[in-house]
Amino acid sequence: MPSQPLDVQVLTLTENEDPYGLEADVLLLGGTSDDPGYRDRVAAELSAVLGVDAVRLLARREAGSDAGAFTSIDLDLPDRQALVWLGLGNGSSADLRAAGAAAARGVSRPALCLLTRGLEGDQLGAFTEGLLLGGYSFSLKSSTRQDDRRFTVLASDATGVAACERAVQLAEGVALARDLANAPSSLKSPEWFADRCLEVAEDARLRCRITTAAHLSRQGFGGILAVGGGSVRPPLLVQMGLSGPAKAPHVVLVGKGITYDSGGLSLKPVDSMAMMKTDMAGAAAVVGAMSIAGRRRPKVRVTALLPVAENMPSGTAYRPGDVVTQYGGATTEIVNTDAEGRIVLADALAFAVARLRPDIIVDIATLTGAATFGLSRNFGALYANDEQLAEELTQAGADSGDRLWRMPLERDYRAALDSPVADIRQSATGAIPGGGSIVAALFLQHFIGDTPWAHLDIAGPGRSEADRLEISAGATGFGVRVLTRWLDTFGDRR
Repeated sequence: MPSQPLDVQVLTLTENEDPYGLEADVLLLGGTSDDPGYRDRVAAELSAVLGVDAVRLLARREAGSDAGAFTSIDLDLPDRQALVWLGLGNGSSADLRAAGAAAARGVSRPALCLLTRGLEGDQLGAFTEGLLLGGYSFSLKSSTRQDDRRFTVLASDATGVAACERAVQLAEGVALARDLANAPSSLKSPEWFADRCLEVAEDARLRCRITTAAHLSRQGFGGILAVGGGSVRPPLLVQMGLSGPAKAPHVVLVGKGITYDSGGLSLKPVDSMAMMKTDMAGAAAVVGAMSIAGRRRPKVRVTALLPVAENMPSGTAYRPGDVVTQYGGATTEIVNTDAEGRIVLADALAFAVARLRPDIIVDIATLTGAATFGLSRNFGALYANDEQLAEELTQAGADSGDRLWRMPLERDYRAALDSPVADIRQSATGAIPGGGSIVAALFLQHFIGDTPWAHLDIAGPGRSEADRLEISAGATGFGVRVLTRWLDTFGDRR
């Protein structure tokens, strides 16, 4: 993959070791807002060791404690090029992730992160996570230089080291999801995506099976075939599996995998197409989460279903007015070929209910622009038919940084999906202004039955126009962290 991960080294020092003796061009220090004296204490220590008046230098530059506040001072020393003071905010996980990301973007040379002295366990992990996520980059430039920066993070004990190791795992899963979604669609055919899934499965010791278009046809996956029918690159279904403990609950994760979305015959405007290579961000998030789960082995059985297709206009494309037979026999009247995500998800959901018999289903998709109307870019929309599941995912989102906001499955809107010619209409025809995300969720619910289910609409946070906090411009990898957190804690809550 074209991303360049930072080199982060985690060290533990004995009481007698001098941290200032470690090789680094930059000394990175920091403190939280609840300990305003920390800066001066550390600066005094530095002054004694390095022979510079660090107290005066930091005071003169008004180094602050807000999360990510960044103050750089040239030390003019032969073995130390710069001193950086980094604000850690209130010490929360969110502030520490933001601080780590600021460090990754602001420091261009090897750095010794002395700021982590005083941070323990999950706090240290959060900072390291932000450091790695903020340092993410993706490029296909012919002259791309390798990132040779090394950040040395100091841990006081094995607990801190373990937290950093988990942060590295998590960041690798997010980077994988970002890479998959950022890859241009000229490269990213359904077959290419399936090949990447096979590689991930082998590395993470997961089962993986690819169902080709011919087999989808024989098994009745009419939705996936309809959406992918306009492309010369045929659709497919990826199934990944993780075995869990005996009698462990079975969770199915479903991710929308539209490798490019032109809108089909309901063609998108040009300005809306540029980022449609990321319309498989839901599937990418599931792959990233599965790669982590394969290493951590949570106390749950997990199956991932990834319907993968390219939505293109052609003489073989599906049309508004068509009636599509979904997996299991339910029929859908097509209103808009640009509402293709719910059609492929419906096949996967129906298959999961009928053949896999899961205890819980969670699907994730860049499904509707309407989801951004009230939530914008910082929250994913959460829909659920089960209160406990909704609470678990909301908490996992708050803890992980992939924040979710619960939205209503408003039954009064369901009538907008009634069709005179099919079991259900694909989408409303303008009768519910602004309610497109809710209506899409109601459509998906039609294929769930009584199975506990949640739907995550990540059209807003799944992509970003600019770097912000630990998010990088382009595909954000949103969903990997919340799914991982939820799977990690699944056994503790049930």
